[in-house]
Amino acid sequence: MAYLHLGNDVNVHMDDIIGIFDIERLTVNKDVDKFLQISQKNGQIYYVSLDLPKSFTVTDSHVYVTNVSTLTLRKRCSVKGI
Repeated sequence: MAYLHLGNDVNVHMDDIIGIFDIERLTVNKDVDKFLQISQKNGQIYYVSLDLPKSFTVTDSHVYVTNVSTLTLRKRCSVKGI
């Protein structure tokens, strides 16, 4: 099973990933903002880094907020053959 490294020793199963999103582009969207607020309220958000967030990765059970860009994460996925 392949894993995607999100930074700071955090890895997720590639099969569990629903989507990887650019945080700057999507947090202005009301629906995305509401989704993130609900996820935060339910304890489902995991901050990979305390640095300025660049992206978030949604899995079946968590939302991982990281300072790694979507472009870098996409490159890591393509290295894994995804």
